[in-house]
Amino acid sequence: MTTLVIVESPGKIKKISSILGAGYKVVASVGHVRDLPGRELGVDPASYKPSYVPTERGKGVLAKLRKEVAAADQVILATDPDREGEAIAWHLADALRLKQPKRITFTAITKEKIREAMAQVRGIDYDRVRAQEARRVLDRLVGYKVSPALSDRAGHALSAGRVQSPAVRLVVDREREIRDFQPVKHFGVELLLPIPGHWPENPKAVWRAQWDTRPHLVEGQEYLVDRGLAEQVATVRDVQVTRFENAFANRAPAAPFTTSTLQQEAGKRLKMKPKRVMDLAQKLYEQGAITYHRTDNPNLDPAGIEAIHSYAQSAGLELAGKLRTWKAKDGAQEGHEAIRPADVTALRAGEDTDQQAMYELIWRRAVASQLADARYAVRRVLLTGAVQGLSVRFIGQGRKLIDPGWLRVYGQDEPEEGDQAEPVNPIPKLEVGQGVRAVDARVLDKVTKPPARFKQSTLVAELERQGIGRPSTYAAILENITSRSYLIEDKKGFLSPSPTGEVIRDALVGTFAFANLDFTRELEDQLDMIAEQRMTYDQVIGQTWALLDRELGGLRQSQVNLPKSEHACPTCGAALRRRKGGKGFFWGCSAYPECKTALPDEKGKPGKARERKPQPEPSEHACPKCSKPLLHRVGTGKKGPYDFWACSGFPKCKASFENSNGTPVLDGAATR
Repeated sequence: MTTLVIVESPGKIKKISSILGAGYKVVASVGHVRDLPGRELGVDPASYKPSYVPTERGKGVLAKLRKEVAAADQVILATDPDREGEAIAWHLADALRLKQPKRITFTAITKEKIREAMAQVRGIDYDRVRAQEARRVLDRLVGYKVSPALSDRAGHALSAGRVQSPAVRLVVDREREIRDFQPVKHFGVELLLPIPGHWPENPKAVWRAQWDTRPHLVEGQEYLVDRGLAEQVATVRDVQVTRFENAFANRAPAAPFTTSTLQQEAGKRLKMKPKRVMDLAQKLYEQGAITYHRTDNPNLDPAGIEAIHSYAQSAGLELAGKLRTWKAKDGAQEGHEAIRPADVTALRAGEDTDQQAMYELIWRRAVASQLADARYAVRRVLLTGAVQGLSVRFIGQGRKLIDPGWLRVYGQDEPEEGDQAEPVNPIPKLEVGQGVRAVDARVLDKVTKPPARFKQSTLVAELERQGIGRPSTYAAILENITSRSYLIEDKKGFLSPSPTGEVIRDALVGTFAFANLDFTRELEDQLDMIAEQRMTYDQVIGQTWALLDRELGGLRQSQVNLPKSEHACPTCGAALRRRKGGKGFFWGCSAYPECKTALPDEKGKPGKARERKPQPEPSEHACPKCSKPLLHRVGTGKKGPYDFWACSGFPKCKASFENSNGTPVLDGAATR
């Protein structure tokens, strides 16, 4: 008896086959095999029923799978355990005409998880399929209804998307906050006080206290802007200890990684973009090194916790005093556990250095999550003084790590660019009422800073905070809007909007509800409700379709002038469009196929057309093989200078001959 197991990725076949053993054959669908048609809406306006066609790759995959299905005694669909995987399973069952299709899911490619899955065969969850189908149809409605309307107004191709457009809006709005920001100069004072027994022998043996400006602010003020007052306070030298506290503070570890937090942390620690993060995590999952990497649940399952506890005890690491749990973000599906190593005793995994670095980050975060808090000794001191009848107070605070706890495994976070690491402030033991004389004081010139531009990792964090889209889609969204040059990424990774991105934002906001952050979040909730049988597919699609139709009329009446293409085709004058081909980006004429002009992409702008060498004129010499005229080819190639005669019938005739004083050597044999 042969059981055919269909997974999504070919990378899983070898590992799963070795676990299942004889009697099983594992094959891959290579992701989606069907989708909505490419050149039409593909959704019936009366019934909202989508029409599916095999993808270009899917045609061949389905043909092979039909033969495999015919030869098997039973078929099990083992696509990924998320909604998209459920939808792929349904597409396979429908396209392959499987009766009563069998479905399994597993969150790690390990012997334990796969055997557990095989013992829990179920049917397809059609509610989850409909939720995913609704997501795909909603994306299609926005893309196919709004994008052409924008393009018609602009005269060249522009794109709108249910999630991509709110993402662009976030960056545009942040950029405008930065432009409109008015810096405020304000002032503080820092006292430098001696460490007994070390100063003055060591002039650097000082600790610091900051002037508390709050009692001196005018009502409504947030910052102290009177430099004269700050200079006056900076003359204080003698102060008295009014309050001194010795305390302890604990710092708990962060939760194990979800999809979103993995993208954020890998961006910060490994300097990787979300797409690269997801590609590496996919490879590690396929190798059986980590659990499933598309998840919004920050908690581990009991088996994962038990494994980490066992490892920590064997490695002499102190565990937390009680079981750690974390609250998921609002709207999280929590379908399966957080990301963790499949085998925590494996300290290294991955086939190259990037995969290994990713695995190590995941391993450290998961293990650290179950360890004891880091513990600090904290000292706080309140100093009071007076200057010219004005009472002033200074606050000093310092802390010292006394037990690293989970930091032994995960380490300290590095400060973001522009931030400063927390300074060490070695406050000595003091007594209340004790007088202290400062060795110096200085006025601190400060200025308020505008909000920071987003990077891809911080934009991911904001999208999640706003409840826009799903973490598993963030990498593709960012790839889309940066590749279309709606957002520009500088050398340091900071994102800013292009002029096109800004005008698209203005065309959509106030006209289309999907550009509003609240609406997008509520739509995500409605997709969840379909999966939970609290709303129907028809309800969600119907109300959104009707809304879009009304809003399209508003776009036609709006006064927003969409940007025309900056780049005209040098051949016919039509707009050039930036496209992505098999070898990267290029610029093609919007009048294609009438005009086939194509230019290389140079840093987001059209480059110069590559000059083609003129063909040599046909000669009077005929090819002895096919009788077509020979061409005299002279020039310099990758291998150096060349000078020979070749048949003009190339590539059908590949005859070539040496050159002798401008004449082909026709001795009956080709020489090249």
